[in-house]
Amino acid sequence: MNHNAPNNAASREIVPYQPGQPVALFMPCYIDQFFPSIGRAVVRLLRRYGVPLVFPDGQTCCGQPAFNSGYWEEARTVIRQFCKTFADQQWIVCPSGSCTAMCRVFFEHVDPRPEIVDVGRRVIELTEFLVDHLGVTDTGASFPHKVTMHSGCHGRRELGIFEQPLALVRNVRGLEYVELPNIEECCGFGGTFSVKMPGASLAMGETKVQNILRTGADAVVSIDISCLMHVGGILRRKPEGRKVRTMHIAELLVEGWEEEDNDK
Repeated sequence: MNHNAPNNAASREIVPYQPGQPVALFMPCYIDQFFPSIGRAVVRLLRRYGVPLVFPDGQTCCGQPAFNSGYWEEARTVIRQFCKTFADQQWIVCPSGSCTAMCRVFFEHVDPRPEIVDVGRRVIELTEFLVDHLGVTDTGASFPHKVTMHSGCHGRRELGIFEQPLALVRNVRGLEYVELPNIEECCGFGGTFSVKMPGASLAMGETKVQNILRTGADAVVSIDISCLMHVGGILRRKPEGRKVRTMHIAELLVEGWEEEDNDK
């Protein structure tokens, strides 16, 4: 099946990660403010593989909301702050395809200076880092349920991310994977699009939710919690949808781990 993987900035050189190299975490705004459990899951995942983690205190937003709304001057200010904060970090990992795409693909549209573009291109989405750089496809997770996967537009179309999260999901013990019908279609969230065009956004989300329900899945997983906020909101308004759990892939990949891993 053609999942619309591009051949643009996603075609980056795969540089093996060297054990002991520090990795800077970039946590998107909505994870920091609304879904801190995802951040904790990311830390647990990377610590399991001996990755030293740093969290640059000066990080704020990647500038995507302003950029998508046409406020490029305001986005430029935020982007420059981002690049100043992460300038000294060789490895930057982000648990969001959307925010990673903003950094890696769109920073140069706003500010083409080499010092901006270089930092943006160092940002790596979490499943990319696990699979392409660490060589991990099985985290030892266990989740004996039927699961489908939502493949977000930014990750798939801008970064070419599809096989990495799929491989990780398929290797979860006890999990039955079922592909989402019309998986390549947008869920309708689109950040500020859902605010400016609520009718179109909800119609697209409704179609996505109907496809999720058609799979009979107990949970829908994605690398983008932003998409899952939209999808989850629609699911919760349906009696048959309330039983479907929305999960960021980081949360799925630590399911079934021993509790003592929290303290490692």
